[in-house]
This record gives sequence, C-alpha cells and structure tokens, in this order.
Amino acid sequence: MGFNKPDRKELRERRRMRVRKKVYGTAARPRLNVFRSLKHIYAQVIDDDRGITLVAASSLSPELRGKVNGGNIEGAAAVGRLIAEKAKAKGINKVVFDRAGYLYHGRVKALADAARENGLEF
Repeated sequence: MGFNKPDRKELRERRRMRVRKKVYGTAARPRLNVFRSLKHIYAQVIDDDRGITLVAASSLSPELRGKVNGGNIEGAAAVGRLIAEKAKAKGINKVVFDRAGYLYHGRVKALADAARENGLEF
C-alpha cells in the first residue's frame, strides 16, 4: 500500500536497460559485455546484428581456471587481457563497451583497462 523501495537487482536492471538503449554491437564494432558475480567475472564479444557471441572469456576459462580469482581486480584484469587476445585472434580490434548496469569502477574498470592495454579499441 505504499511505495516500495526497489532492490539492488532491480536498480541494476534499470541501469542495464538504459545503457543497452544506446549500446549496440555490429559486425564492424561488436559489443563487449561484462557480467560480474561475487566469485567470478565473465566477458563476451557479441554481434547483435546476427545475435551471436563471437568471443567469450571468464575467470572459469581453461586458460585461467585455478590461476586467478575472478572476485578481485587482478582476476578481472586477467580476463580483460584474455578477451582482448581472443578478439584480436579473430580479427576484432574495435568494440563498444557494455558495462551491463554495473558502475564503471573496480573489477569492471580493471577488465576494460586491461582489454584496452592489449589492443582493443573502445
């Protein structure tokens, strides 16, 4: 019967939709999407025109599994480096960054910075 305060999940979903209205991945510039859980971090390069994932990497990827902790900045940076290497191997140099409603800070920023340092242009 009164105003219910939205929870964190709902607020993130609102921010995600606000970002996704503007951010769209094409074949020339696919979308680099980030998902963050408490223990891990995931990144995908997506072509929205065709609706397919071109490249994916996470702290659970075989190259990183057991070597990094996805719940910290160092792990996120390792995932950023890995996604950049995989994208460059497929001939992808330019992407648009989709932070998926997360604040551009901490692990999300570390992943983005590492991907930039390893050759991806945002």
